[in-house]
Amino acid sequence: MSHPATPPLPDDLNRDYSQPGVSTVDATTLPPTPNGEAIIIEAPPPSDSAGPGVPARVPHIGHAALFIGFSFLILLVAQVSLLGLAHPVADPHKTATAAMHPKLIVGAEAITYTVSLAVAFFLFPLMWQRSFGNGIQWNFDTARRNAHRLIPMGLVLGFAVQAISSLIPVPKSLPMDNFFRTPSDVWLVTVFGTTLGPLMEEIAFRGFLFPAFAIAYDWLSLPKTPAARELWHTTTNLSTTAIVFSTVLSSMLFALLHAEQLAHAWVALFVLFCVSVVLTIVRIRTHSVAWTTLVHASYNASVFLTMFLATGGYRHLERMTR
Repeated sequence: MSHPATPPLPDDLNRDYSQPGVSTVDATTLPPTPNGEAIIIEAPPPSDSAGPGVPARVPHIGHAALFIGFSFLILLVAQVSLLGLAHPVADPHKTATAAMHPKLIVGAEAITYTVSLAVAFFLFPLMWQRSFGNGIQWNFDTARRNAHRLIPMGLVLGFAVQAISSLIPVPKSLPMDNFFRTPSDVWLVTVFGTTLGPLMEEIAFRGFLFPAFAIAYDWLSLPKTPAARELWHTTTNLSTTAIVFSTVLSSMLFALLHAEQLAHAWVALFVLFCVSVVLTIVRIRTHSVAWTTLVHASYNASVFLTMFLATGGYRHLERMTR
């Protein structure tokens, strides 16, 4: 028995199907009602949310603040705990010196990153009504399939930055030099810098802060009209201006994160700013934080590879001169 054609619903006319994760209505048609009109039941959207509609704009600025907030708290707890276990002596001078030990710093950061990501993995899906990977646009499968392109991309970027860095003035002594005094410290930093380090930084900056700043920009610049509010609630588009603003702001924060390590050498920080812009462009074009993580990890690997070759497998660290 055939059913009469049903005109599109009003919500369907306004829905933006160009966004990733927003598809056309998958409807199930039931037998017609007594007046001859078919009943349409909309299927849940691909966002894994519980009901019909357009996926919410996440992560927004509140989610980013929450993620950074509990990560910072976990870092403080980890540092204090490790410091107390390693140096229980109540000597302020010795305590301050021990707190700067590379193994303690890297150990505290490794604990912080692991615990923070575990908390985020279980907490944010409850808020977003979708998986953590879906919320931050992780998209690991595409990164895995394109690893043969991403790894060389990161290596080339890393070698290019090292070549540029050799031509710019930097202080002869940098705080980060303390991490390269002994082979065991260098190996620890190498493993951390090619695994947990880039993973956490990409999730924080490209997974949370980049979309959060862009969403906040569009919300603050939204015209105070019913039509604009309706468009906001029926699409997940980000304006070009918001994307540019967020790219610049998140990249500035990315560079400032490393300011202390580089003794606030602004030329070197500008180079890191440019690296962050490149990573963000990869994020924008691919809709995948996994892509940027693999490029970032390969970029860091190029730095350690150069150092490994220059020092004879980390056996002659005295060769690391500026």
